[in-house]
Amino acid sequence: MSNWKYIVVGAGSAGATFASRRAAAGDRVLLLDAGPNYPSAELHEAWRSPNPLKALADPDAVQEVMFPDLLGTRTSVQQPAPYWRGRGVGGSSSINGQIAIRPPMLDFDDWAASGCTGWSGEDVLPYFNKLESDGDFGDAPHHGSDGPIPIYRAPRATWGPADRALAKGAQEVGIEWIDDINAPDAKGVSIYPINSSSQRRVSVNDAYLEPQRSNPNLTIRGHSTVDTVIFDGDRAVGVRIVGSEGVTEEFADEIILAAGAVHTPTILIRSGIGPSAVLERIGVEQRAELPVGEGLQDHAMIGVGIVLADHIAPVTEDDRHTNIAARFDSDDPDGLPHDLMLVSMNQNVLAMQYADTSRGAAAIGLWLNRPYSRGRVVVDSADPMQQPFVEENMLSDERDLRRLREGARLLAKLCRGNGVSEIAGVPVDQTADAFYAAIDSGDDKQIDAFLLAAAADTQHATSTCRMGAADDPRTVVTPDCRVLGFSGLRVIDASVFPDVPRANTHLATVAIAEAMADRVA
Repeated sequence: MSNWKYIVVGAGSAGATFASRRAAAGDRVLLLDAGPNYPSAELHEAWRSPNPLKALADPDAVQEVMFPDLLGTRTSVQQPAPYWRGRGVGGSSSINGQIAIRPPMLDFDDWAASGCTGWSGEDVLPYFNKLESDGDFGDAPHHGSDGPIPIYRAPRATWGPADRALAKGAQEVGIEWIDDINAPDAKGVSIYPINSSSQRRVSVNDAYLEPQRSNPNLTIRGHSTVDTVIFDGDRAVGVRIVGSEGVTEEFADEIILAAGAVHTPTILIRSGIGPSAVLERIGVEQRAELPVGEGLQDHAMIGVGIVLADHIAPVTEDDRHTNIAARFDSDDPDGLPHDLMLVSMNQNVLAMQYADTSRGAAAIGLWLNRPYSRGRVVVDSADPMQQPFVEENMLSDERDLRRLREGARLLAKLCRGNGVSEIAGVPVDQTADAFYAAIDSGDDKQIDAFLLAAAADTQHATSTCRMGAADDPRTVVTPDCRVLGFSGLRVIDASVFPDVPRANTHLATVAIAEAMADRVA
């Protein structure tokens, strides 16, 4: 007899949501995470700041809640660099930029059209409403007013210099202002909604787990790395855990993998579910040939650094780092609606390559919102304490280079406009000289070389355990999130997304978990 109804692996945006909802409904749930388990009040105070750069600059804040040795490459010409993922209760919702932007509902209509039955925009909108308490639009039919996650938008008087520059500059280049970027399929320039209360971070540990900590149905264990799933034939029955007590096993009616788009596929591969070549390389016997770890996507991003004029007060470490975003269409024949995104960065190191570092720095960033390129999670060892490697392979598809190139030209124009000139103390073609040299050359190959060398990611990993129809060779999980060919085993996190959504990924991940917490019942 199983000890638990559900074992949930990973206490981040999906796992915390699912575990708390099922425990509240009366199911016995064991929630495991590789990082620490702590009450909300014990989160390092730096992570409460509206500006995550405050915590990232503090080694004590970073030490426990991030994977220090997780690395990845962005494009084929770049060297490995850290890939930030949260560990411990709250997962990446404890360390991210607190962005609570929804994808357009078009994303989910695309899911449904690709074989993900039951995941259209109409199907998922109620769960976006359920998770939120929107302080500005909560009474609208496409919003919620009593959910666990508070949604806040910064008033204009509190905007930083890059916010003001982007709000004006985007309209200068023809992107219209809209009040609510979280309205279904909205596009335009708008205020970034954020998940905070009184300008303090609200993670899923705060919003979902803390209210359930006294519930006897919910048991949370930190510092518990799941090595493998345990099977009885084709049924998942438990997990093998490496923790402070050594190696232990726990058993449940159903196993829910919610460790994220990097670590969920790693657990499946260690459990024998994945490509045969990978399993042979690490010496694991294969249970099923599925494209686990393949198909990874993230948003490729570039930016223009701005050295602020003397009369512009730079933001402090406790001021919000971004408040404005613009979602808009490329004009590319292979483009998709809302496939480019502009974001303000009120505090940024991009401009500090300029010799005068005595003044504040800001930036305007641009990312490719709906890429075609796909990478993978590389697992080179069956050791559960060894991190995988994230091979993003961004901009490997010509259609992505072409659209980011188009967006770069628009970004260059915007940053030479009045919105940016009003805050800049140095011409942007001096602070971003390599960018403007490429753009002004008019040579597509030179621009592409710059993009490949300079592109960053947005830490929005998805799609490594892709959801789809059972007969689709790309499918790892079916539309009910069951791993294909197995019972008692589901994946409920961003790894099931067929494509990276046209937005930051946190809210979409919570919404998927909200939906599945209902549907398993």
